[in-house]
Amino acid sequence: MKRLQLKFKTADGHNKNLVLDYVKTDLDPATVKSAMEKISASKLFEKSTVQLYQEVSSAKYVERIESQVFEALSTTDKNY
Repeated sequence: MKRLQLKFKTADGHNKNLVLDYVKTDLDPATVKSAMEKISASKLFEKSTVQLYQEVSSAKYVERIESQVFEALSTTDKNY
């Protein structure tokens, strides 16, 4: 599953990510940037009087791939 990671700057200069699951994977940069600008302009997200999504920084798709190396068997498992 791919996630869309939206990176913003907070009002106090820190990085803040908004990660969305189950997104379209063919969004063009202009669409994503426009949506991020709307989030920023809404000023809905605040913590301790600091705007969390003040400035648009970047966006990227993130895909996590897991490859199991091993799984420890329980001592109660009869098949070990």
